[in-house]
Amino acid sequence: MPQITFVAHDGSAFEVEAAVGSNLMQTALANGIDGILGECGGACSCATCHCYLDPNVYEKISEPSSMERDMLDCVVDLEPTSRLGCQVVVTEDMDGMRVRMPESQY
Repeated sequence: MPQITFVAHDGSAFEVEAAVGSNLMQTALANGIDGILGECGGACSCATCHCYLDPNVYEKISEPSSMERDMLDCVVDLEPTSRLGCQVVVTEDMDGMRVRMPESQY
């Protein structure tokens, strides 16, 4: 299982194992990671799982859908590698990835 590190806005880091085929939001919620709220349960309708991906991972995964882009337009502190965690499916290639979470979700 890939190891993914979730990094809070204050720099504290939490390394967890992620099941391949799950998404980043599910992984964060299953491991009690603060900063990923997932209020809509992964329906891509609330943006409370907004996170920042490593640039090298961001470039390798599929682009956000138009629905996800619309939701990202609503987030605070948008960055070039912003994604909704509910839309990012975990793969073996993500082993060692760091996911940063915005201060606005704390």
